[in-house]
Amino acid sequence: MSVATRVIACLDVDAGRVVKGVNFENLRDAGDPVELAKLYDAQGVDELTFLDVTASSGDRATTYDVVTRTAEQVFIPLTVGGGVRSVDDVDRLLRAGADKVGVNTAAIARPELIAEIADRFGAQVLVLSADVRRRIGDDGRRTGEFVMTTHGGRTPVDLDAIEWCARAAELGAGEILLNSMDADGTRDGFDLELIARVRAAVTVPLVASGGAGAAMHFAPAVAAGADAVLAASVFHFGELTVAQVKAALRAEGVTVR
Repeated sequence: MSVATRVIACLDVDAGRVVKGVNFENLRDAGDPVELAKLYDAQGVDELTFLDVTASSGDRATTYDVVTRTAEQVFIPLTVGGGVRSVDDVDRLLRAGADKVGVNTAAIARPELIAEIADRFGAQVLVLSADVRRRIGDDGRRTGEFVMTTHGGRTPVDLDAIEWCARAAELGAGEILLNSMDADGTRDGFDLELIARVRAAVTVPLVASGGAGAAMHFAPAVAAGADAVLAASVFHFGELTVAQVKAALRAEGVTVR
């Protein structure tokens, strides 16, 4: 029996409101996170991912109150990321109602953090949030190499993304949230090459993120190696429902809940 592919709604939150932009810039308001979470829960979404998109760049803690209010209203798995810098931050988020916690910027700065979190709480709690861009060549064009970014995609890092994902999994990351910064908000479809290359390097569950714009975009991401598919703006602005995404996946032979 095949494992069901999960459909995840992402809530990018800034100052307590859900926002969405293109390539993580020019953010516009998309609503109240708790109300949207309740809507997606009613639609049958499998999980929610809550990302405080300016927590690392603004050097402030994740907004725990929104996490708590969301967790009180919905009873599906909730992953929370943004501004997580320590084991204590993870502990506080889990107490606030998170089921899993995402790390990116702090883990790149100090990879030992991954092992520390996994050792204390278990690998199933730890999600590597990988914000990836294609490297820009000397001619100003995107190359076939993938590199990491930090601080909500704002800061490029000279770190090979495929190698980093593999190392993070070895250190104890139980899941990888793979976000294509190039595709984010474009609605042109997921970066299938990126998904396939990371899939070949890791065995942990892989969540495809960045680029969903139509129901037909999700099945190719699963075919490329994703265990779960994530979307934000197409849900927030009512262009797609969770049911439509699941129906499209079923039509392509993908098992969903």
